[in-house]
Order: sequence, then structure tokens, then C-alpha cells
Amino acid sequence: MAATAAESALDVALGPPAKTPKGEQTRALILSTALELFRERGYEETTMRAIAQRAGVALGNAYYYFRSKEHLIQAFYARSHEEHLEAARPVLEREKDLKERLRDVVYAKIRTSEPYHRFSGILFKTAADPHSPLSPFSPESSPTRRESTALFAEVLFGSNTKVHPDLADELPNLLWLYQMGIILFWIHDDSPGRRRTYLLVEHTVDLVARTIGLASNPLLVPLRKRVLALLRDLKS
Repeated sequence: MAATAAESALDVALGPPAKTPKGEQTRALILSTALELFRERGYEETTMRAIAQRAGVALGNAYYYFRSKEHLIQAFYARSHEEHLEAARPVLEREKDLKERLRDVVYAKIRTSEPYHRFSGILFKTAADPHSPLSPFSPESSPTRRESTALFAEVLFGSNTKVHPDLADELPNLLWLYQMGIILFWIHDDSPGRRRTYLLVEHTVDLVARTIGLASNPLLVPLRKRVLALLRDLKS
């Protein structure tokens, strides 16, 4: 069985953590303490020593579970994805309409991310650097990115919308990028209840679903080929 994003992120720690209830509790304590300190002091100003002291564990114990602050953030990304996946599962099991599936999965991402809104704004200052290992596009973030893209593949191919074979490889990643754009807007959204973010999803998800449906139209073959050529050029 393939490793989950959480397992992949944690496997990079120094040595495999003991799979015991106490070990899991210690790991969770260190991660939650780190997120608390990141919110209070910022990412750059927080040290592993400060995290260990606040959590009440030895510094060596903290490094046993997480080799560095970067690994803590990768574990946070993995945990956030697992929470999103759990929240999205009910709609994927009951709904076949692509617009409904996509809208509710993105809504689930917003809802599960809300407790981390302030922290996400702090993290964005570092993660926005394209050379940072904390960037969602970095090689270090690839385990969670792959699993999130797989979620959007499920959103797409579990729907009743016909997808042209030419687009099958590209669309899940494009839908992940769409969600990333929504999350960037959400980070900067200070409206009550993130009302503007939900409105953005409501107004754009129909356009996305309709565009995917129309992309299989034979009359749009030249346009589809141009878009695919553009995507290939951007990857080269």
C-alpha cells in the first residue's frame, strides 16, 4: 500500500518514530506546540529549542520526531490534507455532479483550514519564496502535493462529466492550482466568516466545471491543443 502524505512527510524525520500511543502523543504535542509558537513569534523567530521547552520535552526528543522546523511544516501540510480528505469524503461518496463535487471539496478545504488562518498568513511570508522548502511547489512538499492532486483526480473522474483523454493528465493538477488560488485569496480575506472567499468559490466553480465539460467539444480541438502545448512549454 502506498504511503500517505502524512507518513511520507514524517518518514524524513531522524529515524522512524516509535509506533506507540505515547510516541504518537509526543509527536502530536511537538507539532501543536510548534504551530502555537509560530503563531506567536513567527516562523523565523521560533527555534527548535523553544519548541522543545514549551512542549516540555528534551531537545533531542524533538529532533527525533522532526529533524528541523521545515519538517514540522511538512507534517503540518500533511495533517491539513488528511483533515481535508476526511471532510471531503462524504460529498465524494454521494455526489456525481462535477460542479457540486468541486465546490464542496473546496469549501471543505476552507473550513478545515480556518483554525490555521492566522498561522497561514504568517507562514505565507516564508512559503511565498519560490526557493523555500516550505513552498507548496517545492520538492519537499511533493508528497502532500501529489495526494492533494490525487484528490482532485477523484473529484474529476468520479463525476458524470466526460473528460477528453487529452486532458486527463493535466486537469487534476490544474484543479489543485485553482484551489491554491482560492487559498491565497482566503489568506488575505478579512471579511466576516470569510464571506468573500465563499463567494469567489461560488462564482468561479461553475465556470471551471462548464469549461471542463466544453473542452471535449470537437469544435474546440484547436483551442485544446493550444492550451496543452502551452502547459507542456511551461513545464520544459
